[in-house]
Amino acid sequence: MRTVLFICTGNTCRSPMAEAIARRALEQELGEIGSVFVASAGVSAIDGMPVTPEAIAALRRLEIEHRGTSKRLTPEMIRNADAVLGMTASHVQAARQLVRGEPAEAKIQPIDPAGDVDDPIGMDQPVYDAVADRLSRVIPTRLREVLGP
Repeated sequence: MRTVLFICTGNTCRSPMAEAIARRALEQELGEIGSVFVASAGVSAIDGMPVTPEAIAALRRLEIEHRGTSKRLTPEMIRNADAVLGMTASHVQAARQLVRGEPAEAKIQPIDPAGDVDDPIGMDQPVYDAVADRLSRVIPTRLREVLGP
């Protein structure tokens, strides 16, 4: 089974939304839900924190359910993943530092090559909705790119 890992800062907003959106994309658009494990983590996460209510609401607006709590990114998570997609250049850099000089470093990429996905923490619901919409547009293409044919 292949693994795709989404990373952000605290693993309470962007990366959990990406994880849930990717599961739906794999199921509905790519037909690969059984062959790909999707997870998320945060470069500065505190284990066990809940996903923000705004992130859950943004997902529900897209008719996606998500349950889970935050997990701190570890080198082992990176080594076990087939692809690691960071929300910002700084997340990519932080993850690469964890496995510097190892082959795993090469599998860490930005989620959106067009630029960073800004952190909505502390913002109003429309900002979370905009992040979820952007992730919904970017993720199916990125999954195809990182998982191959």
